[in-house]
Amino acid sequence: MKISLVIPTLNAERFIGPLITRLKEQTVPIDEIVVVDSSSEDNTLAVAEKFVGVKTISIERKDFNHGGTRDLAIQQTTGDIILCITQDALPCDEHYVERLIAPFAEDEKVAMASGRQVPQIDANPIEKLTREFNYPEICFTRSIEDISRLGVKTFFASDCCSAYRRSAYVAIGGFDKHILINEDMKIAAQFIYGGYKIAYVGTAGVWHSHNYTLKQQFMRNFDVSVFMSQHPELFANVSATSEGIKMVKWVEKKLLSQGRFFSAVYYIVESGVKFLANRKGRKYKVMSIEQLKKYSMHKNYWI
Repeated sequence: MKISLVIPTLNAERFIGPLITRLKEQTVPIDEIVVVDSSSEDNTLAVAEKFVGVKTISIERKDFNHGGTRDLAIQQTTGDIILCITQDALPCDEHYVERLIAPFAEDEKVAMASGRQVPQIDANPIEKLTREFNYPEICFTRSIEDISRLGVKTFFASDCCSAYRRSAYVAIGGFDKHILINEDMKIAAQFIYGGYKIAYVGTAGVWHSHNYTLKQQFMRNFDVSVFMSQHPELFANVSATSEGIKMVKWVEKKLLSQGRFFSAVYYIVESGVKFLANRKGRKYKVMSIEQLKKYSMHKNYWI
């Protein structure tokens, strides 16, 4: 199978060199890499273009969209399997690609695979435990039969480190060209409802985490809530609360057992902020453009 890889970038000079170097070291070679850059103000493109086999595309920053920009890059590729990775994710070892694409050879119904996100060394205790809960070091596939058991977790996937079977991607029309957030979750749901399977590969890891502030957590969860409200055809009848409650209890118990009492209190506050953001996002239809821009992490979407 021919393998292509897509990287959206913005001011990624400090990331892009080490990332492409690690990608070039993989046990299964990547045939082509496409970097789609949102008018960086640093040397992102200059660094990327030094590598053989890397194609670059530049777009206006205002034109970036999580779905449309990735699709633009994918249209420039020819691989049977298309990998997506973010600029701040770094494969943990040289077996990343080999392990991530394995499910496609094992089952022709697998349309998408996503890997494990391992917290970086500077991740705070809450972020480390959240990643540990969401990204275990196991492998499994999900299909439409799992919705009743897993709820919205059935569609859990991330373009931080993912791979797609081109034929399946084309069959369902690819990413939405204009989407607020969670283009990966939406296409995963479309695959599931379309009779395909999606795989989680916990042995294919990348170093990736964020220490979001409370404000950033609010904005991100507001956007996620808006996104799910915009697509009732996919998520209206799927449970989205039970897994969240399970995670909160698990993380809180771990923090207390580790003696991290300040973090345990902070996590309760953070969970409350996420809850409020979720409630606020459901009411996005009655908000003004100014309010939506205020609450959203992705301002350009609302222009």
